[in-house]
This record gives sequence, C-alpha cells and structure tokens, in this order.
Amino acid sequence: MSTVPSDARRFRQREAVRTSNEVDAIANAAGVVLGVRDEEPAFELPGRLFEQLPFAVYVCDRDGLVVRYNRRAAELWGRLPKLGDPEERFCGSYRMFRPDGSLLLHHQCPMADVLRTGVSVRQQEVHIERPDGSRGIALVDIEAVKDREGNIAGAINCFQDITERKRGEEAALRLAAIIESSNDAIVGKDLNGTITSWNGGTERIFGYLAEEIIGQPITILIPPDRQEEETVIMGRVRRGQRVEHYETVRQCKHGRLIDISLSVSPVRNAQGAVVGASKIARNITEHKRSQAQVVNLAHEAEHRTKNILATVLATVRLSHSATSDDLKELIEGRIGALAKVHTLFVESRWAGAELHRLVTQELLAYSGERGARVRIDGPAVMLEPSTAQTAAISLHELATNSAKYGSLSAAAGYVEITWSLTAGGRLSLRWVESGGPTVTPPTHRGFGTRIVENMIGQLKGEVRFDWRANGLRCEIALPLA
Repeated sequence: MSTVPSDARRFRQREAVRTSNEVDAIANAAGVVLGVRDEEPAFELPGRLFEQLPFAVYVCDRDGLVVRYNRRAAELWGRLPKLGDPEERFCGSYRMFRPDGSLLLHHQCPMADVLRTGVSVRQQEVHIERPDGSRGIALVDIEAVKDREGNIAGAINCFQDITERKRGEEAALRLAAIIESSNDAIVGKDLNGTITSWNGGTERIFGYLAEEIIGQPITILIPPDRQEEETVIMGRVRRGQRVEHYETVRQCKHGRLIDISLSVSPVRNAQGAVVGASKIARNITEHKRSQAQVVNLAHEAEHRTKNILATVLATVRLSHSATSDDLKELIEGRIGALAKVHTLFVESRWAGAELHRLVTQELLAYSGERGARVRIDGPAVMLEPSTAQTAAISLHELATNSAKYGSLSAAAGYVEITWSLTAGGRLSLRWVESGGPTVTPPTHRGFGTRIVENMIGQLKGEVRFDWRANGLRCEIALPLA
C-alpha cells in the first residue's frame, strides 16, 4: 500500500489555500492596472514587485486583451506576446490542451470563461505548448476584477508551473502500481519493526490482508527460532546498510513455513536520517525444492551411470568372436539394445520402460511388413530400469540368434512374444519361434545364452531354453519388485 498519492493530494490542498489568498490580494491591486479603482497611487502594484512574484501572472481587460504579464508567465509560455494585441486575446500561450489531450482553443480557455461569467476559477489544470513544441503543465487560479457597479472590468490569472510536480506524481503513481502488482512481497516498516505498508504480492505470499497486518509487528512473520534475525537485520539498517538476498524461513498466516530470499534497504527522510526499512521477500520454496530435486537427480544419474557402465563392461567381457569385425558387431548390437531401452527411461523420467514398447522397439528391425514376422501380445507392464535392461539384452540376443539360425532367417518364419503376470508378482515372458529351419539343439552354451542367463540370474530370475525341431522356445521369469 503506497501513501504517495494521498501525500500529493494534501500538498495540492495546501497549495490551493495559499494560492487562493494570493490571487485575491493581487486581484485587488490589479484593479488599478485596469483603471477601475480610486485608491491612492501607493496602492498600485509596482513593476518590480510584479516581476518578483513567485508565480506567473498576467492581466486581461474586459475584452480579453493581455495588458500586463510578468517574466515567469513569459517563461512558461516560451514567448513574449504583444500587449493589447487583438490576436493575443485571453492568454499568451502558443497553444493549450486539456488534461485529456484535447485541444483547448483560446476563446474556450479558463480566462475566457471568467471574463464571460465572472465566476472565479481555482486550481484548474491546463497543458501549454510552446512555439518550440515543448510542453508544460500549469495550475491556474483566475479572479474577475469588477468596477464599482459590479461589472467585469477584466481578470487576473495567477498560474504555477507544476510540470515537474506532475511528473513526480505520475512517477510515484507508476511506482505504486508496480509495487502493488509485483509478485514479490514488498513491506514497509518503521524502526520499531511496525508494519507500515503491505502490497498485493505480500498478501498472496503470506495470506494476510493489508487491513489486518498494517500496524502489527514484523515479528508476526518470523518463526520463534529465527526471531534474532530481525535484531541483526535492523541493526544493519540503522547503520544505513543494505541486506542483500538473505535466504531464510518465514511464517504465513496459518503457520505454514516458506523459504524466502530477503532484501532489506534503509528508508531515509528528507534530512537523510534512517526512519524505517523496505523489505522485498521472494518466495523461493519451489526453487529450493527444485534444487533438491536436481541434487537427487544428479545422485540418481550417477548411480544409474555406474550401473550402465557395469552392464556395458559385463556385456563386453562376455562378447567373444573369431574375428575382430564379428566382435565389433556383437558389441555394437548389445550396446545398441541398451541405448534403445535408455531412450524409454528418459521419456519416463527414469521410472522405467513399458514392456510392449520395449519389445516393439527391440524387434523393430525384424518385424517385416505390417509386423507380420513379430507377433506381440501381453498386458501393460512397467518394468523398473534394471529389469528393463535385462529384458532388452535378452530380447536382443534371442532376436540376433533367430535372425542367424532360427525362424527369422527364413522368409516364412516368425516369432511370437507373449507375457503374463503370475500370482506371485512375477513376469512370465515366452519367446516362440515358428516357420524356420529345423532346429538342432546346440552342443555347447553360446555366449549369447550365457549373457542372458547371467543377467537374469543377477535379478534372481529364471530362464529356460527348449530347442524343439520346429523352433526355439524360451521362457523367462523375472521379479517385478
């Protein structure tokens, strides 16, 4: 809540009373200028006094002709109008505008109104444009001068240049609007710690309305175990020091604690003495929570990276071939299978991989037209990362072997991959090949078989190979938790 606009209003009210009294006094003297009074010459307004008046003044006769003006009036107009010139009626301004920006013609100006009606004008705002295009803002007070019979003989306009004051008021209003609309809490308090102002952002963050918190001690927002912070902060403020981006905890209306970043600046009076403090508090609760999540994710990523490297190392160690080219192909294929499943991990934010997508992705290269060579069926199952990695490598080894020696090596061959969940909370996955060449059981365990058995065994799972003549059948059982 900003007090600037109300201060400006009080200032304008004081100025209005002072200026009104001055206008009345000068209007009495102006009668002599217009030749309508019978006072002694001593009552005339001397030229040097007219020039020394602390505001702009000009006088018009009953016809609106300008008969006298002082230096301040000429400075505000930006020109020297010719006295008594019919082209210079009612005002010496080059052009005038109303506060709303609309053009104010000379015969419509406040002086013309007073000469026409005899009714005084007090504290009316007029915008003046000078010949060079610059503009000023004047506050006019106009008093009609009447003869003994009460007829209007002319009028005097005492006006003040309030351009800078208006700019200051407008800047104050803009600042007040910015403060009020800020999402940050902006609080004013005196040196005793009493809250003096409270913006909309503070209401949103702390939950108190301005009318229920202004006048209360700032300590109402500070948890009991942090009350000493206020003593330290105010000690620095009294010494004219700022407190920048101090992270602490504060208490909302219903007791909820929030993390905030606090900046405190001393507030000084016109003499430069510190009379209070302005606090800006930013709610960083979500930011702190996000920071904690980033740290946790970093630790998790480190842990998972070590697991990945261990898996890759084990894959390389179990990869053997007669030639270096074959070995390269084996390693690339197995690491490629890991890369595919890790893409699914990223999509799920490391929650794991959905089994149907994993199977589809690992067998995509062998599925054929419309997926006829790979038939997949099973319920939706989310595998946690270590189980998903094992499933991916196992499917890769089975598919690679089938493409070389099994059903996927024949044009009419195909493979069926199905799975179900057992009552004991385990995954039962079946690989069944059909339509390929006649299968002869191997005389020794291959490296692919050893990889599958090794990885599944580490998860306390089971695998069984059945080398039937019409195609390999493999059954894999994996724990899901």
